[in-house]
Amino acid sequence: MKKEFKHGEMMKSESMEIHKKKAPKSVKAAVLTLSDSKYQDMQNSKDTDLSGRLIVDSIKEKNEVVHYKVIPDDADLLVPSIEEMIMEHGAEVIITTGGTGIGPRDITIETLEPLFEKELRGFGEIFRYESYKELGTGVIMSRATAGIYKNTVIVSMPGSPNAVKTGLKIVVPELGHLVKHLKE
Repeated sequence: MKKEFKHGEMMKSESMEIHKKKAPKSVKAAVLTLSDSKYQDMQNSKDTDLSGRLIVDSIKEKNEVVHYKVIPDDADLLVPSIEEMIMEHGAEVIITTGGTGIGPRDITIETLEPLFEKELRGFGEIFRYESYKELGTGVIMSRATAGIYKNTVIVSMPGSPNAVKTGLKIVVPELGHLVKHLKE
């Protein structure tokens, strides 16, 4: 049985709405920026990480940010940073920004996908669809993705602030819902 809920032009199922109502109102989230230049700026006491700050500010509206970190595009630092966020800070959700393009230093996807116990393909698909409506065919270079690792949702977005805004519109409303399903 479907009940109509208006959300733009989209209809939602009644069972999904019931699930969402039972979801935690707040989750523990961590934010990880991968960027050689942002990392260098942080080392020089300059905070130029606009994308990371957008994520932190968006999460803080209804959730708890348990950790925020900026690292260079380095696979040897990415996995230990993810482990730290899960094991030491209790992150239920980790949102990364940067390193998702096709350049030689873009290592986020290659590093994280092998860790995923389950991939959440819907995030990348919706992200690319929404980005396509704004940017056109250049969006084929986006490799944004999401998955589950050690009972933690990991969402990887590009590093541009506009891409982050698009990704946050998709994922933030679902954070509690995602965490609820992981704990069932």
